Amino acid sequence: MFVDQVRIYVKGGDGGNGIVAYRREKYIPKGGPAGGDGGKGADVIFEVEEGLRTLMDFRFKKHFKASRGEHGMSSNQHGKNAKPMVVKVPPGTVVIDEKTNDVIADLVQHGQRAVIAKGGRGGRGNSRFASPSNPAPEIAENGEPGQERNVTLELKVLADVGLVGFPSVGKSTLLSVVSAAKPKIAEYHFTTIVPNLGVVQVEDGRSFVMADLPGLIEGAHQGVGLGHQFLRHIERTRVIVHVIDMAATEGRDPYEDYVTINAELKEYNLRLTERPQVIVANKMDMPGAEENLQAFKEKLEEDVKIFPISAITRQGTRELLYTVADILDQTEEFPLYKEEEDTTDNRVVYKHEADPRKFFISRDDDGAYVLTGEEIEKLFKMTDFSRDESVQRFARQLRTMGVDDELRERGAKDGDTIRLLEFEFEFVD
Repeated sequence: MFVDQVRIYVKGGDGGNGIVAYRREKYIPKGGPAGGDGGKGADVIFEVEEGLRTLMDFRFKKHFKASRGEHGMSSNQHGKNAKPMVVKVPPGTVVIDEKTNDVIADLVQHGQRAVIAKGGRGGRGNSRFASPSNPAPEIAENGEPGQERNVTLELKVLADVGLVGFPSVGKSTLLSVVSAAKPKIAEYHFTTIVPNLGVVQVEDGRSFVMADLPGLIEGAHQGVGLGHQFLRHIERTRVIVHVIDMAATEGRDPYEDYVTINAELKEYNLRLTERPQVIVANKMDMPGAEENLQAFKEKLEEDVKIFPISAITRQGTRELLYTVADILDQTEEFPLYKEEEDTTDNRVVYKHEADPRKFFISRDDDGAYVLTGEEIEKLFKMTDFSRDESVQRFARQLRTMGVDDELRERGAKDGDTIRLLEFEFEFVD
């Protein structure tokens, strides 16, 4: 089964906890604090493996949680850092953050790596909190939580040339005669239900990868037919070969087919119109093809070279391949994600930015005040509530962030319930 889009959950490993410990060697009466730091949590790293061709493995495993760092130890011994979790993905995988819709990584080359979820840093032991005013602190941090996110993986096949066109125009046949690929060929629509790749060898020694993409129909960019599932694979191609049934064996007008498919490509992604396009008039060995080709040329407004061929008899394919190879030699790769350039004074580019506020306060139905926010939740998770000094430190951190003042402004009084994650506290003014 060919799978080219999946949603998964990834989480970096939590950092190891720091500990509270003291030196107790003989003849050292004032040993002082000796609690070590925790180790760093493991990163979740995606690595390209050229042997993979599909995202099928992610259909069965959708959660990737890396291991946490080792806890700190006495005698100022640091915990061991966790080894990264390496997940193999096929070349052409794009990783998109579901929350922000930002592209995290575009993985193309074998061995290329990207950190998708960072592991948390280790918590500090009590030796890190020693000061002249508090030489023997009973404070240690828990490890920082690892980064977690839901991501979408999209596979966009790595092909230099993409064959597009309506169903049954001869794309699969063309691919089968110019390469060693053996796509399924039959006399019904949507015979091709997955992209097929083939390496084309030109007689002068040049070669390129050609992809036969499932047939597009009108409305494909909106989800009609099968083509909409595979339009994304055209994005990486440098040349589009537009195959047209010039014999009109399905009863459609060849020119209308040409206009419709180009409109679908434009609606899906305006940047596809930047790619050089080669028009292939297929099935020229059939009756009526010559007359239709003449009418097609008369309707065609732009000056584009048309290659009349018969894929089944291989007539005209040699010249077509030479031309495609020449175009590829002159065409740079098209970046999938082009940075927006502000070329005018009055143009505004909107980008996702994280809210700068460290916390948010809301009210539950029972009247409790609810604290939320990534920063404040991280501080809470890194606090060791089994030790009074750690609790007092957390209270000072909240006060410094302005939580107390904002609660008072919202009407909080002594004894009111404050809720943070699944824990509850009493507000003390």
